[in-house]
Amino acid sequence: MTKRSGVFWIPALILVSALLGGMFNPRVGVAAAASDDEIKESFRIFSKVLDKVEQNYADKVDAEAAIYRGAIPQMLAVLDPHSQFFDPESFKRLREDQRGKYAGVGMTISTRNNQTVVVHPFPKTPAYRAGLRPGDIIVEVDGMKMDGLNTTEVANRLRGTEGTQVEIAYERPGVEGLTRVTVTRDTIPRPSVPVAFEIRDNVGFVKVESFNETTGQELEDAIEKMGGDDSLEGLILDLRDNRGGLLSQGVRVSEKFLERGQMIVSHHGRASSERPYKAQRGSKGPAYPVVVMVNCHSASASEIVAGALQDHDRALIIGNNTFGKGLVQTVIPVGDETALALTTARYYTPSGRLIQRRYDGVSMVEYYNDPCSDHYKPNHDEVKTTDSGRKVFGGGGIAPDIVLSEQKLNDVQILLARRFAFENFAQHYTLERPNMAPGWEPSDEAIEEFREFLGKEEIEVSEADFTANLDFIKRFLKRAVYISAYDVDEGEKVYYALDPDVEKALEALPQAKALLDSQGSVVAQR
Repeated sequence: MTKRSGVFWIPALILVSALLGGMFNPRVGVAAAASDDEIKESFRIFSKVLDKVEQNYADKVDAEAAIYRGAIPQMLAVLDPHSQFFDPESFKRLREDQRGKYAGVGMTISTRNNQTVVVHPFPKTPAYRAGLRPGDIIVEVDGMKMDGLNTTEVANRLRGTEGTQVEIAYERPGVEGLTRVTVTRDTIPRPSVPVAFEIRDNVGFVKVESFNETTGQELEDAIEKMGGDDSLEGLILDLRDNRGGLLSQGVRVSEKFLERGQMIVSHHGRASSERPYKAQRGSKGPAYPVVVMVNCHSASASEIVAGALQDHDRALIIGNNTFGKGLVQTVIPVGDETALALTTARYYTPSGRLIQRRYDGVSMVEYYNDPCSDHYKPNHDEVKTTDSGRKVFGGGGIAPDIVLSEQKLNDVQILLARRFAFENFAQHYTLERPNMAPGWEPSDEAIEEFREFLGKEEIEVSEADFTANLDFIKRFLKRAVYISAYDVDEGEKVYYALDPDVEKALEALPQAKALLDSQGSVVAQR
């Protein structure tokens, strides 16, 4: 950093901290340690630098963009990897994520071969009712060509105010010409529990994808639909790839399985005294064994749940070491349309483990790009114990009780995924069979038809490679056909029911039962 840029950033740090401290919390930020004269001088220098840039830069300067996308984000990046600034558009998206709903047409899209393709419409949404299906190519939105636009730009044109209309023109492979439909936008729920079903007799599977304002209630509803706590004999709670969300909902999910009064998490920082979060409701039904699935992309609220259930010996944790995101962000509105997510404290599990992994000495790219690296494993010098005396380690996420080898795609599987072979075949296959009965299975005839389809698409897979990857092919082919023929919910149930790691979680239920029994014995002794 040059001397000139250093002069720019230091006042910027003091400026923003002063605004936050003065407007929202006088204890937050470095400005609290500065005198009034120093703060005024920082304002003066920052304003002068910005004024000089606006007057003398080669092109016209967008001052708002320079501050929103430059000064503030770069300043926060110096502090830690998780503090961030939300401009009006990103703040709007944040609130939608937290609320678990948005206004739009209700479908997931992606880019394939420079075209915007429908991955799947959500069941019972305007897009689904209008007839859009997986594989459809979106050509126009309200008469505007979508060529050259990325998925975010297309999605922004599809979203809008509830009750307004949008015209979508799409192509369907095998169908000549464009199909035009007028869709009325509606409020689209974004469930944080997208998949929940009885995977075996009296054994439930629940996928928690994020922690938004409705997660705790969604979990309750999902378990009730499977017969409730009284009928369950085991539960697989899948937190893989769950990057977190609201602390309050992580607490609520945890207390679903804990006894009233048990510690769930605590946090404390320089400007905030220690605050414990304990189970207020507590488990209302019988205690059945629970296996929690995690991986290196499970973060934040996911780690709070996994850490609490592990520390109290309430669940067996299976998978890979979690991300290690244990910094508390307080979202502080700055004006009506922008906000600051500022790190104010650190999370600790009931046993006193620090969840946050180290971030000194690594770039932001390294920090986020390779969370699965062995460099981020827990610190074995920080040893804590669970309620029953089992050793657990802090300083780098949650280490699972049972470690699973990471599922990695081989070259053939990567080729099939990159060419969207399963999705494209599924659309072709189901168009020829518009009234498929439930319970479809990838028969030998269907597998042979898929093999021929690969040849037509010039996707080269040798006979030996095809045979070696047959289980993978059947699993993903079944998922794609179910999504295309029925809906995404049915496809996801198939996907998880055939997941080899879920199978290992089911096999671990007896160990979870033994852990639960030993935990009960320890409590009784105490």
